[in-house]
Amino acid sequence: MDTARYFLKMAFLWYLFIACNDVPPPLPVMESVLQLIDTSNGDFAVAFHDLQSGEKVMIREQESFHAASTMKTPVMIEAFKYMKTNGLKLTDSLSVYNRFNSIIDSSEFSLTPDQDGDKALYDSIDINITWYDMIHRMITRSSNLATNILIDMLNAQNVTKTMRDLGAPNIQVLRGVEDLKAFEVGLNNTTTAYDLLVIYEKLAKYEVVDSASSQAMLNILFDQEFNSLIPSRLPRDVRVAHKTGSITGVHHDSGIVFLPDGRKYVLVLMSKNVQDMEKANASMSAISRLLYDYVQRKKIGEEYVSEWEDGR
Repeated sequence: MDTARYFLKMAFLWYLFIACNDVPPPLPVMESVLQLIDTSNGDFAVAFHDLQSGEKVMIREQESFHAASTMKTPVMIEAFKYMKTNGLKLTDSLSVYNRFNSIIDSSEFSLTPDQDGDKALYDSIDINITWYDMIHRMITRSSNLATNILIDMLNAQNVTKTMRDLGAPNIQVLRGVEDLKAFEVGLNNTTTAYDLLVIYEKLAKYEVVDSASSQAMLNILFDQEFNSLIPSRLPRDVRVAHKTGSITGVHHDSGIVFLPDGRKYVLVLMSKNVQDMEKANASMSAISRLLYDYVQRKKIGEEYVSEWEDGR
């Protein structure tokens, strides 16, 4: 990046911090995050909020991205809301099926196991499983089949409305997964890093549905099986409640980082138009570790050093 462009970007970001009345971190933190972003080809967004200090890092946080499987967290939230409203329990059951209707013309389509992160659920078609199992598979294994069954029952419009009620202004859940007719005309689920930040902040404060439901959702998010971004370079005693999402040229991660001393922060990493996904993943996981290091150094009073050493 040339010097003039770099300082223009830094000045603009600093202005946004002040204008939004957010608490900015030291400039070396922003500089380091931007340097890591610039090591990869693609478009990236970062949203970070230290829930104790109020400090935030916001980079392209209002830009729209294909939501990929990050939309499954909103679906989970709507499922818990639906269960509470209808007096259901996680141990109650619902049927597994594989027949869905396009939002374009109601034509029927089905999913195949090779499109899915959870192939095992297809062995349970026409069998009842619990709400807990359905939601858990959707989040931890990113089951597309479980997602479509839940959206069928909950209604995508209700999911989006609940996100508005939580204070997320732009996230759009329009449909289930693999609705190719909708995809072909550009009707996709979308989100911003800011919207995901908002809903995870609410979860971190146990303000989604109710405190017991929030805790149950966090417990499911802790079981995430895809851990190549936010958690990958963090110490083992750090717990992360998160949900990933990926399609061609896109990889996201969003969630809450719980430190052993009880502090926590929310982090959202988003990417699109990526040409080298391995390199982009390395940059995003490095951003996660960099922000963790900053939070830890701040606690013990050490001056933050902006240099990033790979593998630290």
